[in-house]
Amino acid sequence: MSIKVVLLGAGYVATHLAVGLERLKKRLVEPYGIPLANYKLPYKIEDIEIVGVYDVDNSKVGKSLYEIATQVMGSDYPIPEELKKLKVSRGVHRDSTKGMGFSATGLDDVRGVPEAVDVLVSEWLSLKPDVVVNVITTEYGNSYPSKEVAEEYILSGKSPATHVYAYITAKYASKVGQAAFVNAIPTPVANNDGLLNLLEESGVVVFGDDGATGATPLTADILEHMFQRNRKVEFIVQFNIGGNTDFYALTLEDKNKMKEITKSSMVKDILGYETPTYIKPTGYLEPLGDKKYVAMHLEYISFNGFRDSIYINARINDSPALAGILVDLIRIGKIALDRGVRGTVYPVNAFFMKKPGPNNSRNIAKTRAYYELLRWLGLK
Repeated sequence: MSIKVVLLGAGYVATHLAVGLERLKKRLVEPYGIPLANYKLPYKIEDIEIVGVYDVDNSKVGKSLYEIATQVMGSDYPIPEELKKLKVSRGVHRDSTKGMGFSATGLDDVRGVPEAVDVLVSEWLSLKPDVVVNVITTEYGNSYPSKEVAEEYILSGKSPATHVYAYITAKYASKVGQAAFVNAIPTPVANNDGLLNLLEESGVVVFGDDGATGATPLTADILEHMFQRNRKVEFIVQFNIGGNTDFYALTLEDKNKMKEITKSSMVKDILGYETPTYIKPTGYLEPLGDKKYVAMHLEYISFNGFRDSIYINARINDSPALAGILVDLIRIGKIALDRGVRGTVYPVNAFFMKKPGPNNSRNIAKTRAYYELLRWLGLK
């Protein structure tokens, strides 16, 4: 009773997910960082099987995930031998790595988008994935007013790689009956009306957008605390600096803008009023590697007009944090398919995502969203 998974992107997150899953299967580590690990779900962590990995980085395509994991984690970290069987295939580019300084080639660069779609649909019909997980580098993407416009833009080469991959999932699902698409990056899919409609009609369940780990869920929960205590938040500053590939990508303005939108969308939703904010990823410093620096400063007015402040500094391993929640999202994706769900699922997105779909959904504190998720799963 396995859950077959295709990973889009062979970077830090995909590597940590693949390595972590194999180590969990061997009982080498405890399942910390997986929110629902202590609940009995229809599918176990051990049921997850990665059957395909796609990337466009020419230094990765053709290599095994074992080789890439060794480069990412270093020789001192035990890399499971099983990952030698997983070879990275060439995926869709659509200039998603433009400006990042490394050589990249996608199937679309060589064959065009329509043929790249056909090639990957054919490959997936052989791999038979239940869940497709998108962890490529953050890229800019617009929303579409209708499914017809979405398809037109995608096939004409005017859309980002994420949207092409979502379309491929739709074409694949229409042939096999169903599939799940987990969008762990900010490029809008669950919040994209036209694209979501196309995916829903094709039999796809979508989770997104932008996996919430680290500072963002913590900020949401602190804001909920302020709301419940009727403390007036005067301003909030929250920023991250990191040294991995995604933070490097965020030095490009259009990519950074997408991340800023998903990170800052929660403030008014939770507090019920506008307040000055600065919530965004702000820098890249290579020596930090995958362990990002997080800082927060929040000032509020308490009883009798007195002002208090909260300061937080943290160092957080960025990719393992996201990989941990993906373990649950993969299992929930298969549960949703078993239930016949299509489109997106707010109770899932509200807990796991920075900007939960569908479009115009309200952000709530993750402490509240957690119990909504348990109720949806029938665990509460």
